Amino acid sequence: MASTIVVIAAGEMGAAIGQRLRLRGATVRTALKGRSAATIARAQAAGLIAVEDDAKLVENTDFVLSVMPPGQAKGLAQRLAPALTALAKKPVFVDCNAVAPATVRDIAAVIAPTGCVFADVGILGPPPPKEGTASPRLYASGEGARRSLELKDFGLDMRLVDGGIGEASAVKMGYACLTKGSQAIGAAMMLGAMRNGVAPVVKDALADSLPELLGYSARQMPRMYPKAYRWVAEMEEIAKFLAADPGASQMLEGAAKLYAQIAEDFEKHRDEGTVATIEGFLKK
Repeated sequence: MASTIVVIAAGEMGAAIGQRLRLRGATVRTALKGRSAATIARAQAAGLIAVEDDAKLVENTDFVLSVMPPGQAKGLAQRLAPALTALAKKPVFVDCNAVAPATVRDIAAVIAPTGCVFADVGILGPPPPKEGTASPRLYASGEGARRSLELKDFGLDMRLVDGGIGEASAVKMGYACLTKGSQAIGAAMMLGAMRNGVAPVVKDALADSLPELLGYSARQMPRMYPKAYRWVAEMEEIAKFLAADPGASQMLEGAAKLYAQIAEDFEKHRDEGTVATIEGFLKK
């Protein structure tokens, strides 16, 4: 079936999802004003149509997918709310951001007065490739969850989570707590081993007893550096998700600070900061 879908933003995940939707027959719009040259090139390569006027961006659309860095998710909802309110035909607003249940409920409260149905969606897994059928798993809950299952027709692996707004985000938070939280612990281990001069011994011990974990860390660390800036807010959202358990919450707040330092060093101090130290461990 034909469909017009908005995907914002055209980051690594958003552009890949938009490309998958387009290749399966949808018309896909995005907004690129103020975005970097790399983002613009990525959107163009994915075949996304740039529309900079918000009213024209959302008119005659079936779905609006918000795929933003967590700290910018509510701001996008606030920005689009006036244009969505003015529409006679309302799209489903699909929030696909890595945010805590409390945060996604705040976002849903912004969208509610617009008259749009809201779907809470958590994305688990890497961006969909251009070739093949692989897709991240998109868990959906809330009033618009069943409508969002229509995105299966465009090549996305949509899965229903029973419950209201916040349930799908809770799935995402739990999953990311382990995957991205464990990378923070791995980075901390490497920093400590290097700065205490025992990296070869620690690495040998891991190779003997936990080779799979060492291999996973070695593969994931270099992929993490350019994403670390986005993971700061995600760790903060997971800390909010864990607020009932202060020790766990504080651990993720610490992970946010570590990712902030890695992000800064990746941009400015690659020869001497945390990134260089982690790379030193990997090369020992």
